[in-house]
Amino acid sequence: MQSQLDALEKHGIPRDKIFSEKISTRIRVRPKFEAALTLARQIKAHAPHCRVILTVYEMKRLGRDAAELTALADHLTAYGIVLEMLAGPLPGIYDPSGPGRMLFAFFAAMAETERESIREATLEGLDAAARKGKHGGRPAVITDDMLYTVLRRRAAGETVEAIRPDLIIPTGKRKGKSPSVASIYRALATHEKIAAYPEVVEQARAEYAAVAGDGLPAIV
Repeated sequence: MQSQLDALEKHGIPRDKIFSEKISTRIRVRPKFEAALTLARQIKAHAPHCRVILTVYEMKRLGRDAAELTALADHLTAYGIVLEMLAGPLPGIYDPSGPGRMLFAFFAAMAETERESIREATLEGLDAAARKGKHGGRPAVITDDMLYTVLRRRAAGETVEAIRPDLIIPTGKRKGKSPSVASIYRALATHEKIAAYPEVVEQARAEYAAVAGDGLPAIV
């Protein structure tokens, strides 16, 4: 969150013009986001010939499914508001109408596909762990503590290569050894996906629990 705020400020947006909120994406009512849209509409109404730009850090800050993003595109088009994204698959400024709207819908579909991929991977992991008859299946090469260490030290400016020798696998065939760089990057990629779509993992676990009952593993 702070890195996104820093990026917006660095882009030249005054702090008092930045709207931020931490809220589950399952909740459709987003007060701060609605306030930002309201301000954009008011500015456009008072200066209809001026270019009003709604700037977000990346697309997933706007919505998490194609229907929500398409509705937003309709809203921005109706009020003549231009969208700008600083990061993600489509950085830059564009009007979500015509070809721009088609591209907007394309990336919305990509986001929805990623969510479904995470859901399926979570269900497969839960099923595999249950089949092994263990809580969480085989011991993870990268434990939660190790991942926390990597995240903390990377945030301080260290590279994965520099951190790796200090990570020791606690159990399993490779006990006492350091994980490979590839294993660390895979763990980071998985963490980023889960962090971006936590409600998808929660939904998948709830779906599995409804079918498997008490057989739900504690950790995947």
